[in-house]
Amino acid sequence: MAWHAPGRPVWPMRDPAAFAREGYSRNAIAYRCVRLIAEAAASAPLQVGPSGHPLARLLARPNPEQTGIELLEAFYGHLQVVGNSYLEAASIGYDAPSELYVLRPDRMSVVPGADGWPVGWEHRVGAHVRRFERDPVSNDAPILHLKLFNPADDWYGLSPMEAAAFSIDIHNAGGAWNKALIDNAARPSGALIFTGAGGADRLSEQQFQRLKSELEDMHVGAANAGRPMLLEGGLEWRPMSLSPSDMDFTEARHSAARDIALAFGVPPMLLGIPGDNTYSNYREANLAFWRQTALPLAQKAARAIEAWIGDRWPDAGPAAVGVDVENVPALAVEREALWSRIAAADFLSESEKRRMAGVEQPERAS
Repeated sequence: MAWHAPGRPVWPMRDPAAFAREGYSRNAIAYRCVRLIAEAAASAPLQVGPSGHPLARLLARPNPEQTGIELLEAFYGHLQVVGNSYLEAASIGYDAPSELYVLRPDRMSVVPGADGWPVGWEHRVGAHVRRFERDPVSNDAPILHLKLFNPADDWYGLSPMEAAAFSIDIHNAGGAWNKALIDNAARPSGALIFTGAGGADRLSEQQFQRLKSELEDMHVGAANAGRPMLLEGGLEWRPMSLSPSDMDFTEARHSAARDIALAFGVPPMLLGIPGDNTYSNYREANLAFWRQTALPLAQKAARAIEAWIGDRWPDAGPAAVGVDVENVPALAVEREALWSRIAAADFLSESEKRRMAGVEQPERAS
């Protein structure tokens, strides 16, 4: 008889909800980067072999509420925002998995064992806590924890959102400044200088409160834009802040937007950031995005799913999960170029050409 007691859960050092709130919900560039990566990677078709394996049906319809693409889109989205994604394999008893669900990272915590490797996970919603434990004999786990590389943490990944945090703050601050400028009738702040008309050296308390009330009621807000200011004797308006062109907030926001796109691995021209946005450059940028960002992420998830539950169906044998690159529309240009080069190689035999193109040889009739 073996006594097994999992340790205490370890929560991440950063608040995942803060990344979702400050980065994803309040920044258009980060929002578009996450959506672009998640939707592209989820649209890459997964290929499960051998043909007819139960895992293929499970990935096509993982649960009654979601399709396979919807499940993977949420899975990839959490990975980009927080750096961690969790999949739960639900089953009846000890049977093979029958449903898959994405769990929110802000509700999950890793339970490390005595040797530091995770032996379980904890899912907390309010006062309700669910505990998931890894089978110590078979090493099967009900949770797939996919994370991005983090050199400073043993259990949690580092998200692009955290790497781009300073740029996101700059971009958000520029937007807040523009919003405040519009709310203030699109005019820079200034000061009313009292020159001491009539021998007085300052306004009386009653005059000061009346002037303050009139400014707030008559000259603040977009509805009061352009309204002239009537100044009584002794009052002079002097602007104090710099103009938007002097502060160059527009270029600063574009620079911050490029840094955000760089952290996520998305070419800036795909996000509409001003630059060399020609058709040729856009096509090359889209191809680079797929090759360097979307496709590696989809392949990483496919291999992780294969290692996680690929052998849970003993009757069907182990499954191999990969990305069907041939059916990715964005890579059609590469395939056409490859086929053209292969077709022009007259020194190759037909079987060699088919092998280089990745096409299976036709079966010969017996």
